[in-house]
Amino acid sequence: MRLRFLIIGAALFWQCAGLAQSPSPSVDSQPPAEQQMDDPQTRMFEHSATSPWWVSGQINVIGQGHTAFPAEYSGEHSFRSTSEFDVSNVLTLYTAYEFNNSFEGILDVESAGGHGLSAALGLAGFVNLDVVRSPDLGQTPYLARLMLHKVFRLGKGDVESERGPLSIFTEMPAKRLEIRVGKFSMVDFFDLNAVGSDSHLQFLNWTVDNNGAYDYAANTRGYTWGAIATYLSPRWAVRYAFGMMPKVANGSNLDANLFRANGQNLEVEYRGGLLPHRDGFVRLLSYLNTANMGNYQDSIDQYKAGEVSTPDITATRRQGRHKYGFGLNVEQIVAKPVRVFTRLGWNDGHNESFAYTEVDRTAGFGFDVWGGLWKRQLDKVGVAYVINGLSATHREYLALGGLGFVLGDGALNYGREQIFETYYTLHVWRGLYFSPLLQYIWNPGYNRDRGPVLVPGLRMHIEF
Repeated sequence: MRLRFLIIGAALFWQCAGLAQSPSPSVDSQPPAEQQMDDPQTRMFEHSATSPWWVSGQINVIGQGHTAFPAEYSGEHSFRSTSEFDVSNVLTLYTAYEFNNSFEGILDVESAGGHGLSAALGLAGFVNLDVVRSPDLGQTPYLARLMLHKVFRLGKGDVESERGPLSIFTEMPAKRLEIRVGKFSMVDFFDLNAVGSDSHLQFLNWTVDNNGAYDYAANTRGYTWGAIATYLSPRWAVRYAFGMMPKVANGSNLDANLFRANGQNLEVEYRGGLLPHRDGFVRLLSYLNTANMGNYQDSIDQYKAGEVSTPDITATRRQGRHKYGFGLNVEQIVAKPVRVFTRLGWNDGHNESFAYTEVDRTAGFGFDVWGGLWKRQLDKVGVAYVINGLSATHREYLALGGLGFVLGDGALNYGREQIFETYYTLHVWRGLYFSPLLQYIWNPGYNRDRGPVLVPGLRMHIEF
């Protein structure tokens, strides 16, 4: 298996030499240190700074595998304990048109294919953010984003803005209100972190790149329809979003009845930093989801009353149930080439995990270092550690043999899931990058009776 992994990795690298699910953070929260990625040398083709049109794209190919690991038992939704290897790929075409200096439209088309390890099951912090959780969807291209973006001036003065997939304005009011309406991913704009939010050039784990306890409104591909309002000033930002929830947990179809089901999100951002004369961000997040959710305690009670042979969360679903949660997200430049971040997350854990993953509590931290220290200006290395947990009823439900949409070993000797991740992003030429990756997971799926497991990987990324 190791030989197979090395051969496929070498093939990917050879393809790179022959050539030579989320874009970078949005412009309203992108820190200065990240802006070097907009240098023409970081893309295959240079983009106009004045054209009203924008066309760009990306290709992300990830190979991951693992050898056999200890497991006393396995269930229907377990991470496979036998050796395996899979390759995923995501291709995105970004387009935009600037109608005037305060109004633009964005349309992105995407294709997500290949497979994730164990069909993306068995880990709350799954090892590849690019993997679609319903492999039967196939690689047929689909509409990822379709947005109208309007900017309202609220004061004097302007600031420069870097053109990118989510906005092509080159200048915007320093104090403004932004309205976006259409199809998007909540994590295009909420819970962003310049150190850990981008599976194209940074970490890959679901709960490193995002707050695992943030069960944000989305279909199985990670997108929703809705609206976002953002107030921005030089020091503060406040954003609120209202979006559609899926009809069922991890479902492809969204519920268009917003009176019956919706996701509400509020984030306050301080653009200051915790160290003197060092840039940083502090973000406080809250969310409230309303949907046709099942309840863990009701499922347990049904089982103990003998009404079902195995707890089944889907049998207790009821319209109008809620899930709410909170998050803290901090990023800080500590020296010119070094940035650190931390995330904390909590949700009530009573009703079923519905849209993102099965995490009710999370804490993570990490850092990255730019390659200028070793004369590789566009290289980067990152290290992160995250620990995930479940509410008492959620863990009891799984221990009694219940299935979530991600987890289900048939039994559970509960222990917090812990994940270590590291990567090195090598800039090969213009928009071509190559990254060796490594993840180590203790208590996969919160189960002390399984693991640990080591997951190495290789990533080829092209920006054009």
